Amino acid sequence: MKPDFDKGNGLLPTVVQDIRTKEVLMVAWMNEESFHKTLETKETWFWSRSRQELWHKGGTSGHVQRVVKMDLDCDGDTLLVQVEPQGPACHTGRISCFFNDIEL
Repeated sequence: MKPDFDKGNGLLPTVVQDIRTKEVLMVAWMNEESFHKTLETKETWFWSRSRQELWHKGGTSGHVQRVVKMDLDCDGDTLLVQVEPQGPACHTGRISCFFNDIEL
């Protein structure tokens, strides 16, 4: 099965998960180019909607994510990327971007 980039106007939501701990590290967007660069380099690449450019996770910080496994959901429009993180995923320095509790 191949990703369906047309459904999301050229972008796929991408969930990044630590392969060992199964913790969700971040959610980002991939376009076709970043998807192919990820496959080619075995490190995560994304599309920045705000900057309108490709970005290599860890390109500046050194906290790259080495890709171990990639899966598509049943509709082919969402990616799950399992990685071996080489440092924190979040720009705040936290392991995961998901640390803000919502009071229920």
